Amino acid sequence: MKVMVPLASGFEEIEALTVVDILRRAGIDVDTVGVIGSVIEGAHGVRVMVDRTLHRISPDEYDAIILPGGNPGYKNLGKSAKVVEILKNFNKQKKLICAICGAPSILAKEGLLNDKKATIYPGNERLLAYPRGSRVVEDENIITSQGPGTAIEFALKIVERLLDKNVSERLKRDLVF
Repeated sequence: MKVMVPLASGFEEIEALTVVDILRRAGIDVDTVGVIGSVIEGAHGVRVMVDRTLHRISPDEYDAIILPGGNPGYKNLGKSAKVVEILKNFNKQKKLICAICGAPSILAKEGLLNDKKATIYPGNERLLAYPRGSRVVEDENIITSQGPGTAIEFALKIVERLLDKNVSERLKRDLVF
């Protein structure tokens, strides 16, 4: 089981790093992947040295992709032709695609949410075909979430999906969530 978390300039630190931390606690192999460069600065000035860069990975080695939000982070992810290509290929293969905050708008723009329920950062529901007000929404191979305050819940849902509910519940207890 291997997961990629692409990071672009302006990513939301809570959403990206919380998810990476929780998935690694669950024993899932996670790579942070720099869209441009090996040191990426988040929306609030936190710099992260990524595990790998986008031009040096093979998307086929990954089972899932997780898109953090953050402004302009999610916009920068959406501008990457390589990220969009990976998303479309993952969707065709029914691999797990996860997006939080503004990032579900990338999936919507590319038509990946046309027949799916999803959630997004509050106030942006008009960008989705079937918006839901829930904090985390799972529909087939796609999991979406609303924002920084939902990052732990989002990460636990991903762990449940990739491993099982028992691991997710154990982490929930360990994190005092």
